[in-house]
Amino acid sequence: MATTKYKRLDRDDCIFLFVDHQAGLIQLVRDFNPDEFRNNVLALAKVAKYFGAPSILTTSFETGPNGPIVKELPETLPEAPVIRRPGQINAMDNEEFADLVKKSGKKQVIVSGVLTEICVSFPALSLIEQGYEVFVVTDASGTFAEHTREAAHKRMAQQGVQLLNWVAVAAELHRDWRRDIEGFGSIWGDHVPGYWCLMQSYNTAKQGQ
Repeated sequence: MATTKYKRLDRDDCIFLFVDHQAGLIQLVRDFNPDEFRNNVLALAKVAKYFGAPSILTTSFETGPNGPIVKELPETLPEAPVIRRPGQINAMDNEEFADLVKKSGKKQVIVSGVLTEICVSFPALSLIEQGYEVFVVTDASGTFAEHTREAAHKRMAQQGVQLLNWVAVAAELHRDWRRDIEGFGSIWGDHVPGYWCLMQSYNTAKQGQ
């Protein structure tokens, strides 16, 4: 029986792409509630920052109804370039954006965005076609409804895209809690419901040792 090799995320060989998290488009997201979606996107941005991985932010047709990029992303990732595409729907059709991905030298691409079946799926499939290992962050990507999300996930998975949520991305990059309990745990404490209590318990126990 044929086996598939486990392609695990490597902190030294990955790049994060935040595609079209724009003030207008985010209002169309209905498969997550607004607070939950905001939490997930910002958590993922913090993960990218924590691991010092390169990131690229991009928007589509900002002067139209899609609106500007949400301010929290460039605030969290101030060193990340923002590519404002004049009209290309597939971010990989934008030469500047595609060149930045290539010049990063990274083989693993972590993608999130709005809308899932368009702004995420199209570049993800283009990246697969070009030989990259592609990981789509399902809970930091949003769309109209659950059924449209599921159709997009199936389409991408059939072409080899791996589907993960943000905590799975974080954990697979970290590999071992002993690398940094407090720093890594602070992201979970801020963004995983209830985890702040676990960190408090840990810190209290540690102080009592």
